[in-house]
Amino acid sequence: QVQLVESGGGLVQAGGSLRLSCAASERTSGTYAMGWFRQAPGKERDFVAVISRSGGSTAYADSVKGRFTISRDNAKNSVSLQMNSLKPEDTAVYYCAASRAVFPGTLLREYSYWGQGTQVTVSS
Repeated sequence: QVQLVESGGGLVQAGGSLRLSCAASERTSGTYAMGWFRQAPGKERDFVAVISRSGGSTAYADSVKGRFTISRDNAKNSVSLQMNSLKPEDTAVYYCAASRAVFPGTLLREYSYWGQGTQVTVSS
């Protein structure tokens, strides 16, 4: 089974940027669609973004549309989440996830493999 490791989290001021990365233990291009989710304290884990197996399609939660960009580097078996114009409400643990579906949706159950998460804190 594929193992996922996130990196790039940290503390940033509102309006700033962070780039999260997720490294996979095996080839993901053409095999797994990749997604990002986040979970704030006391809240459920929510969908953030997804990129299809081929990388040709992406989708975003309304709350991050226009600010976040998901991309994949097939040569490195990795997926990234570029986060710009960060807001305090973006504070959460961010999780990378892999799905065997061609282009999965927003539901957690569509994703079979999960990373351990990386903390993002946005100060006001």
